Amino acid sequence: MTVATPSSLYADLNVDAQADAPLAPRTWYGIGGKADVLITPKDLASLGMLVRRCHRDQVPLRVLGSGANLLVSDAGVDGVVLSLDSPALRVVEFNQQGNVEVVRAWCGASSEKLVQDLARRGLAGFEQMAGIPSTIGGALRMNAGGKFGAIGDAVHSVAVMMPDGNEQIFLRESLSFEYRHTNIPEGIILWAVLRLQEENPLAVRERVKEYFNYKKLSQPMSARSSGCMFKNPTLADGTRESAGKLIDLAKLKGLRVGSAFVSTEHANFICVDATDARATDVAALAEQITTRVFDAHGVTLEREVVFWGADIES
Repeated sequence: MTVATPSSLYADLNVDAQADAPLAPRTWYGIGGKADVLITPKDLASLGMLVRRCHRDQVPLRVLGSGANLLVSDAGVDGVVLSLDSPALRVVEFNQQGNVEVVRAWCGASSEKLVQDLARRGLAGFEQMAGIPSTIGGALRMNAGGKFGAIGDAVHSVAVMMPDGNEQIFLRESLSFEYRHTNIPEGIILWAVLRLQEENPLAVRERVKEYFNYKKLSQPMSARSSGCMFKNPTLADGTRESAGKLIDLAKLKGLRVGSAFVSTEHANFICVDATDARATDVAALAEQITTRVFDAHGVTLEREVVFWGADIES
């Protein structure tokens, strides 16, 4: 790491801070070095001031969600890594009277837990997130989803803390949610209001079970991976093709670089060995897959997994 992150950025704020914080245990890959400092703000005021100071001093600022869609460099990362899992930022708010038509979920709330909670309450409209590990903020940033829909399908409005520390609210009419993409501006997503419908709890829970089982049967959920490595590309005729299918047709299942290998169960998953996993191996294998799929099909794959660190980001 090359940037020393001064404690003056956060010493007077209501935060938990850990210098030289290991990031590997906080990711699904279990790979990666340390952050200069890992900070968990305990309230919005402290978060806002920290964001302002990092913006003012040009200190790198990254947000760590559930770690399910992330590869961290073996060398670690400079600057501040934000963890938004303090109790104040994990709140889910239901109206106290009348029918429940909207719910406000804060950025650090678990989408997996919310799926189950809504199903128990008989609230439909979020079942498409079953089996997708994420925080609400992380899911919104990439419009996470799968075969049955995406989080954007349920959004009513989103609040964002802008780089200057001020909060802005964006209504659904001004937002675009496309495949693994949204126009939510840069900044820290604070919360989302979700549109839901009251329904028989048994029916909602049955759909949740169906969607989760589909993922369980079609993906290597027990392996050490970060989920799908690549987005499904759009072909020249405008149709979207499965990245896993293209990788499979290029005969890359089982391909290995060091500790990283292409899953034989689902070709869009790069998995790692438990004992000697390295981020550089995953990055090198992802690059090799990209090259070989282009050679075989003339299609350029785009990563879905986020890479942190100068040595693997290219």
